[in-house]
Amino acid sequence: MKGTEHPVLGLRDLSIALPLGSDREFAVQNLSLTVRSGECVCLVGESGSGKSITGQAIIGMIPPALTRKSGKVELCGAALNLDDPKAMQKLRGRDIGMIFQEPSASLDPIMQVGAQITEVLAVHGMSGRAQRQARLMQLLHDVQLSDPARIARSYPHELSGGQAQRIVIAMALAHDPKLIIADEPTTALDVTTQAEILELLRNLQKAKGSGLLFITHDLGVVADIADHVLVMQEGRVVEEGSRSGFFARPTHPYSQKLLAAMPRRRADDSAPDMATDPPVVLEARNITLTYRKPAGLFRHTAVEAVRDVSLHLRRGQTHGIVGESGSGKSSLVRCLLHLERFESGTVCIGGQDTAQWGRTLPRSLRQRIQIVLQDPYTALDPRQRVGDTIAEAAQIHGASAPDARARAAELLETVGLTPAAYARYPHEFSGGQRQRICIARALAPKPEILIADEAVSALDVSIQAQILALFRDLQVRLGFAILFVTHDLRVASAICDDVTVMREGSVVEQGPMHQIFDAPKAAYTRRLLDAMPDKQNFAASGMQPAAPQPQHIEGA
Repeated sequence: MKGTEHPVLGLRDLSIALPLGSDREFAVQNLSLTVRSGECVCLVGESGSGKSITGQAIIGMIPPALTRKSGKVELCGAALNLDDPKAMQKLRGRDIGMIFQEPSASLDPIMQVGAQITEVLAVHGMSGRAQRQARLMQLLHDVQLSDPARIARSYPHELSGGQAQRIVIAMALAHDPKLIIADEPTTALDVTTQAEILELLRNLQKAKGSGLLFITHDLGVVADIADHVLVMQEGRVVEEGSRSGFFARPTHPYSQKLLAAMPRRRADDSAPDMATDPPVVLEARNITLTYRKPAGLFRHTAVEAVRDVSLHLRRGQTHGIVGESGSGKSSLVRCLLHLERFESGTVCIGGQDTAQWGRTLPRSLRQRIQIVLQDPYTALDPRQRVGDTIAEAAQIHGASAPDARARAAELLETVGLTPAAYARYPHEFSGGQRQRICIARALAPKPEILIADEAVSALDVSIQAQILALFRDLQVRLGFAILFVTHDLRVASAICDDVTVMREGSVVEQGPMHQIFDAPKAAYTRRLLDAMPDKQNFAASGMQPAAPQPQHIEGA
């Protein structure tokens, strides 16, 4: 394929219509792009921009509710018949490899992963069993999975997220496709796993000479992997250019907005002045939690999820807990909330030792510590009006019905939503708006401590910046402390005063944010920092995320 005079992918004037009654006429409108051999083209945009629909259109798999009004797709100069399902089925997996965001949704849970890869090989014409097995082992080696024979016998649930994504990549590369389409393939992964997957994908793509269309909302990833960048907004390409040109001289206001919303480190003087020693509102001392999993008849395996962890949080402070999946972050949070019975250690809320209550904290203590969860789509009751949801949280902790309703209306305005939002249901709001509602609900009991557990990881970059700014603004106004749990070091650096780095249940490093980021002592912390996307452009800029502007919140 190398040296061909035709681009690997030529897409011309693609327009895909949305159903009647949608917020706009087209999901994608008049989109054209080119991907050449060995080139990585990044299609960038937020949710609803049309970037994933574009990837689906190229392989002839747009949802039935949508209609392709126009568009021509060429693969290495040959026009594809997008209206012929059988012809497109022959191309998918052979000439075009597709890597989706969530590996668990791409793999059959009741089938060994090796059998799933060899099935792809068989479907596209590799008939000999020995040949398929040899190719399977080669693919597992290519995607850098250790012990390929064991991995091939494994089921998806027995693999980590990074291993499962490597299996999906192996399936996409099984027939050395001319074009690879990767749709947000690293969004659900930890920073080190993300870095490994990006490097792996780029190296394999370059080695095979394939064209790579990489779909993402993460500009840090774009800075690391792209040769060429196209920015999409509401179905249209609003800016196009080289990676260096895009980051150095973005011309469109939307591109400038996306770049401005990227998490930036707080300046040294932006941290609260702790010289007056505000009171400690939350303290954990030597927390240890062990899970016991069945390992056969009458046998159990002990897994130490949290090991001798201590930290303290002062009023008005934001303390970050940073680590990869399996580091013990969420287990520690469950201990702090007394949702797990931990073996040893103590938790003090407002100076009060909570040991005597076990897992049944009194409401007077529950009121002082509230949580905002990761997924705003599942955190709210879809059958309850959002105003009632917030008022209920206040009533549970002693407010009268009229006072609770008044507080709910006040909090909706505080988080940047209009009074009309009170009577609406969760499905009528965007993801960012729903997270604002979750924050309002958590603040309804007037807590001293707010735990934000991956509270912005599922949001687009501009919405993420708004929510971070909202946290800081509310904290200054209301004086509560924040325990901020995240796997994203860029986000932690934008909001945290102090940081605890965890690995495999233990504290690896702990200290002020700038000390951790500028002079990390632990090798693991340095590895996390080295794995950050766009690390060469990551520096203490003193810039804060843009202040929230409630009057411009769409649909509020």
